[in-house]
Amino acid sequence: MMQKNKIIKDGLWTNNVALVQLLGLCPLLAVTNTFINGLGLGLATMLTLVASNTSVSAIRHWIKPEIRIPVFVLIIASVVTTIELCMNAWFHELYLVLGIFIPLIVTNCSIIARAEAFASKNNLADSALDGFTMGLGFTFVLVVLGGLREALGTGSIFSNANLMFGESAKQMLIVFSDDYPGFLLAILPPGAFIGLGLLIALKNIVDRKQKSLAREQPISEQATA
Repeated sequence: MMQKNKIIKDGLWTNNVALVQLLGLCPLLAVTNTFINGLGLGLATMLTLVASNTSVSAIRHWIKPEIRIPVFVLIIASVVTTIELCMNAWFHELYLVLGIFIPLIVTNCSIIARAEAFASKNNLADSALDGFTMGLGFTFVLVVLGGLREALGTGSIFSNANLMFGESAKQMLIVFSDDYPGFLLAILPPGAFIGLGLLIALKNIVDRKQKSLAREQPISEQATA
């Protein structure tokens, strides 16, 4: 149980792909101009992490060390191709919006890193959990950054939700102000860098606060005793 708790904490917070490892920043910064774009890419990445981790873990005993990286890349490419074809078939408009960044998931360093550092050394269940939590942590950053940029840039959120959830999802659109002039910087690439930097800074502040509280707690307990 302690092992699983550590995997969950690492994926969501301690070793978050986007906020700590700083991997996969190209698609993260490029497509997070809306909440839905971020969610779509995040889910595709999470599915890739889960499928590739479980596949690598399942065959890890039969892979020779000399060819492990090419085998890992082949597995990841196969998974991404399957996801790309499914998105093209069932979420065609969203697939067109995300464009080249769907096949580029193959080159996401975080995926090959988890296959090499974790899945190739651990059992199937832990590897699947690692892929899920790492993907969920990455997706969380994508949707938060996308939501913030969309809200600041256009004064609305959940635009184009119908691309993922169907025509009825158009009702999900929330407009904060009808006469909002828009903030162009927020939806341009520099806005993505600034937004990600602020999220990283916020995480660092929270981490320092937690460490400070952890140091103060034993002192207060000794004083009470």
